[in-house]
Amino acid sequence: MNPVPLRTEHLSDRRHLNDESPYEAQPLLNVATSLKQLIESYDPNLLLSEASTPSRFWYSDSRVLELEQQTVFSLSWQMVGRAEQFREPGQYITCDVAGEPMLLVAGHDGVVRGFYNVCRHHAAAVMPEPQGRAEQLRCPYHGWTYNLEGALVVTPEFGGVCHFDKSRNGLAPVQTAIWQGWVFVKLVSNGLSLEEFLGEDLTRQIQKLKLEQLSWFERRSYTVRCNWKVFIDNYLDGGYHVPHIHGALNSVLDHSAYSIESGDRFCLQSSPIVSGKTDAQTSETRKGQARYYWIYPNFMINWYEGVMDTNLVLPRGNNRTEVIFDYYFTDVSATAREKNLTSVAVSERIQDEDVTICESVQRGLSSRSYSTGRLSVRREAGEHLFHRLLHADLKTGLPNDAANTAKDH
Repeated sequence: MNPVPLRTEHLSDRRHLNDESPYEAQPLLNVATSLKQLIESYDPNLLLSEASTPSRFWYSDSRVLELEQQTVFSLSWQMVGRAEQFREPGQYITCDVAGEPMLLVAGHDGVVRGFYNVCRHHAAAVMPEPQGRAEQLRCPYHGWTYNLEGALVVTPEFGGVCHFDKSRNGLAPVQTAIWQGWVFVKLVSNGLSLEEFLGEDLTRQIQKLKLEQLSWFERRSYTVRCNWKVFIDNYLDGGYHVPHIHGALNSVLDHSAYSIESGDRFCLQSSPIVSGKTDAQTSETRKGQARYYWIYPNFMINWYEGVMDTNLVLPRGNNRTEVIFDYYFTDVSATAREKNLTSVAVSERIQDEDVTICESVQRGLSSRSYSTGRLSVRREAGEHLFHRLLHADLKTGLPNDAANTAKDH
């Protein structure tokens, strides 16, 4: 048998590559593109049927992440803890929001207050532990001490200092609010209240779920080697990836009845639960209706009958994301522990599958062969909403001189 001669295809043979389209006509973006050009390369006015994802550089350019911290994560309400963590005066937690160190503490009056966890003397963390209880807030560096309401009360060895007013050197406050047992903060003081930010539609829907019947069980944290937006995009693809990535979960979801509903700053994905065909654990722990809520920009509520977990997605670098899961059940007694851990195991398996694909996407976004991708009208309305909200926030923070080029990718 004579071997078939091999040859390579010349790109000019593929005439369709030379066809003009509105997407190929977009300006070429590269590492030298200005930040302003990079943000404005996305058109938020396109309908879903015409839209594409933002440029791949949104997911790798350090300037975009810096701008997101200044705008997206500073302008939005960020979930930072649970109200039950502040049952007694002096109970506190610390965390980061938009790259800023935060301290939240219950006052003697029962009010939960938020502050920058930065001493007004030489900027050390006033409370270095992640949580605890204290009668006063004492900085370990030089002993400056604040009361639970944030007022400066003790400044050791500070006699003789001129023109110093203790009353003007309390901890810098941030807006704090509580909703459905979760504590939120917002760094930028103007703008919408938490109730206005969430909106009446979302509030009404969540109230119907009767979350007060659920109790916190435990927290688990995962590190994913991808940009935080890759994880959000994956969550918001309307179940598009579920049949291909999550075989066990797909066995209990009615994919044909999977629906997507978008609000001003939230998206609900929902599906009836059907009898599991392949996985007993998933079938046993997922009942009723699956309701997956995303609240802009980075908080998710995954609710089933008697089972809920929340996801908090935090950028830790261009290509590194922390995802914090909190698990809730109607019964958290010792007798229900084994069943609850089985449910957590089901969630962890789904998370492992998502981690694998998200890390694959991040690698692909670094390829010169990729720029943007189209969106499914049937499935990806949530992603379209996310990208448009991102664009609106990022536009507000563009510097006057946006000619700086990329720092690192």
